Amino acid sequence: MNPLATKHIAVLGAGKMGGILLQAFIKTGVVGIERLCATVAHAARAETLSKQYGIPVMGNNRAAVESADIILLCLKPQAMSEVLQEIRSAIGEDQLVVSVAASVPTGYIEERLTAKVPVVRAMPNTPAMVEEGITALCAGSSATAEHLQIAARLFDTVGKTVAVDEKYMDAVTGLSASGPAFIYIVLESLAEAGVKVGLPRDLATLLAAQTTLGASRVVLETGSHPALLKDAVTTPAGCTIDGILELEEGKLRVTLIKAVVKATQRAKELLFA
Repeated sequence: MNPLATKHIAVLGAGKMGGILLQAFIKTGVVGIERLCATVAHAARAETLSKQYGIPVMGNNRAAVESADIILLCLKPQAMSEVLQEIRSAIGEDQLVVSVAASVPTGYIEERLTAKVPVVRAMPNTPAMVEEGITALCAGSSATAEHLQIAARLFDTVGKTVAVDEKYMDAVTGLSASGPAFIYIVLESLAEAGVKVGLPRDLATLLAAQTTLGASRVVLETGSHPALLKDAVTTPAGCTIDGILELEEGKLRVTLIKAVVKATQRAKELLFA
């Protein structure tokens, strides 16, 4: 049985991630379209999105949450305090709040609501737009395993989900939320290299993208450590080892590690930026 079949969902902030989730909910039918509503800041945008999705889209966050069973906070960290102040008296313990705002702890949300509302914190990433996302979930002090299951059902519509301890959420943000940008740089560089050695740009991009996708699937489906898979490709005195030597001399490995560390550090600061 679908645990969301009878739930009403309000998406506060139908921007990039909010829009991705709305489209996924509608496409998969995980919740009936008549049970969805959303909010945006500008009236013109609300009208456009309402026509696009076929659901009520409004500017009043409080009105949106009053009849909702599940409230998704798809907000920038800096907007969280104001929106929570707006909706706090309209939310009760029988509702579920799911936040996708980076850097915002569940405790921060709980402290600003009048009741012991169950809160689940989620950190999805942008490959969700093609249903290949990964979303980390953690429970607040009043959220139960059932609440986590409901949240997982929502985010399963855009990829995979994993439950983690909240202490890992900033690291998740630095790795999987920022990570696609790092991978795009690697992918772009591989494609540029293909052009350098004589390949047409569209072919080089296709080869780089499919190679990246294929390598990732091998890791996921075999469960093998990436180092072992790398060794399997690297034959003695072959061309791959020469390429790896260049990567090591260029410090690609340590640079990527430092990128994730830096992004993680920044994730800890966003709420107060």
